[in-house]
Amino acid sequence: MDPDVLSAALLAVVTPLAEARREGSTEGLTAADLPLERPKNRDHGDWASNAAMKLAKKVGANPRELAAEIAAGLESVDGIASVEVAGPGFINIRLDAAAAGALAKTIVESGAAFGSNDTQRGTSINLEFVSANPTGPLHIGHTRWAALGDSIARLLLASGATLVREFYINDAGAQMERFGRSVLAAALDQPTPEDGYAGEYIGELGSRVRAARPDIASLEPTEQIDVATELAYGMQLDEIQASLERFNVHFDVWFSERVLHARHEGKPSLVDEAVDRLREQGHVFDDEGAVWVRTTDFGDDKDRVIRRSNGEYTYFAADAAYYLNKGDRGFAHKIYLLGADHHGYVHRLKALAGAAGEDPEKNVEVLIGQLVSINGAKLSKRAGNIIELDDLQAWLGTDALRYSLGRYPADSPLTLDPEILQKRTNDNPVFYVQYAHARTHNVARNAASSGVDRSEFAPELLDHETESALLGALQEFPRVVAFAAEVREPHRVARYLEELAGLYHRWYDSCRVIPLGDEPVASVHRTRLWLNDATGQVLRNGLDLLGVSAPERM
Repeated sequence: MDPDVLSAALLAVVTPLAEARREGSTEGLTAADLPLERPKNRDHGDWASNAAMKLAKKVGANPRELAAEIAAGLESVDGIASVEVAGPGFINIRLDAAAAGALAKTIVESGAAFGSNDTQRGTSINLEFVSANPTGPLHIGHTRWAALGDSIARLLLASGATLVREFYINDAGAQMERFGRSVLAAALDQPTPEDGYAGEYIGELGSRVRAARPDIASLEPTEQIDVATELAYGMQLDEIQASLERFNVHFDVWFSERVLHARHEGKPSLVDEAVDRLREQGHVFDDEGAVWVRTTDFGDDKDRVIRRSNGEYTYFAADAAYYLNKGDRGFAHKIYLLGADHHGYVHRLKALAGAAGEDPEKNVEVLIGQLVSINGAKLSKRAGNIIELDDLQAWLGTDALRYSLGRYPADSPLTLDPEILQKRTNDNPVFYVQYAHARTHNVARNAASSGVDRSEFAPELLDHETESALLGALQEFPRVVAFAAEVREPHRVARYLEELAGLYHRWYDSCRVIPLGDEPVASVHRTRLWLNDATGQVLRNGLDLLGVSAPERM
């Protein structure tokens, strides 16, 4: 019996009891209003509910008396072994072994789909993250946003959302012109411009540009810059994309900022159209030759200039056009994952949503990630002033990085210890979880060689206390996934996996899947193999949500 079935049973018992009192309305009461929790003390049963305490005042009842009536009703439900009332009205529920153990088979048969849910079904989400300038390698900050953003995407997709992972390429503006001049200087063996980009990677790009266009020195100065900029831009973007793919981060859309500014056959650009559309909403005004958006109407600290008096658009204009474009592509909900230095964007984007006629509290969500550092990490030899993602991967490995960055809340500053991340001991959280998964496969291999298979399943035999605890944790996985998706917190999955790994190791020490000595293979061994494989499946599913591999041998 999984939590959803138990919640439905609880609702079926509570509803007629509440209606019979006819004091207050229970109209619209759902299973979601009657939460179940796993007691910290397993002696209190498999599940606990405070439904009686929550509803008592509403229906005019004494909480403990209502709890006793609910308990009496639940005792007749198939799969429930006993129900007790504790304290002022807590209801402690214990499942019979067969009902609890049936979950093992459900998990194995569900496979990779176990944990998926429909709590986000019907939502259309554009999730934008990383969005680094294509003027240099990805650095340690991008590494954190990449890990978190991708894991949030995996959680939302597992919860039924329609979602696109999007990378906004900042390939317009002054930084691209500086980048092009820097690469051109390197290609022509000239000194780096005073305001240019430095680092060995610029020299490498210059050499590649010169190899691709041996005639670059003979071109007109303007054409030289255009050629150097475009070639180096493509090369650097290719490197960024390759780095992210190696980090198990895939983007569905790479959106170029240039698209927003492009004009075709005299038609207005998307930025031009954005100004007109915001004006139609009544939130644009003109002052001293400049065009403004009255963002203070929506909580911004000041109104924003969208077009200067000289006719040039501001960065805010591109932000507006991009936001509107996301809506035009059918995304009702836009999530932005931004760095620690982007706090000012929160009010700006929410004000923009309001100015566009949308609900700032529903249609846009801005997540701010805090800084991350790694003890002993060295600045990139190629870039000179940053710690590169590629260097971190080569040093610590993708799995250690992805897991460690995923197991902490995004809004907490983070310092990682490389010595721990490289240990093959239980002190290393990712090793601890991956080792538990590898152990499930080792048990399965040894079982096969000993003649133990899954040809029989008798869930009532899974009655050891470690089996009860393990099954209780397995039941929680879909709810952990759904909640982590709702609050955008992948670390909840990581911490759950560590708890599950610990419970599995304790079960492994207490319950044998393989018979001892000449002991014949029995039903209990075959049934325990189901539980072993179910645990491996959940560990594998959880690691996948974090973008981490699940090795079968370690």
